[in-house]
Amino acid sequence: MRTPSTTELAVPAVAVGIGLVYLVTGLVGGQTRFGVGGLAVMVAFAGVLLLARRRSETVKGLLDRRDERINAIDLTATAVAGGVVLAALFVAFAISIARGGNGTPYDWLLGLGGLAYVAAVVVMRLRG
Repeated sequence: MRTPSTTELAVPAVAVGIGLVYLVTGLVGGQTRFGVGGLAVMVAFAGVLLLARRRSETVKGLLDRRDERINAIDLTATAVAGGVVLAALFVAFAISIARGGNGTPYDWLLGLGGLAYVAAVVVMRLRG
């Protein structure tokens, strides 16, 4: 049995870290159930990833980042997910405006998404 690399443990470690953030924010906000539940879900997710990597080439590839084909699939999936989130934000923004609201908080989230896109294009273009 081989020891998992640091790269393979990064995603499960981030999942547990997010779970700890849920726990702390839940406790600070007086929502202990949310905090404990959020931590439990994220620890379970990390555990599923660690177990699934033994049987799934896709999960293993997403965790160790060595397979170019799986990295390309991940990049495309990330772009699609980002596009869907931005489209949902735009629809929510438009509905807010149509109902007489001011578009908040959707306006700044859309702006942040657009700014991140432009910044990424500029950085990638300058890097060649």
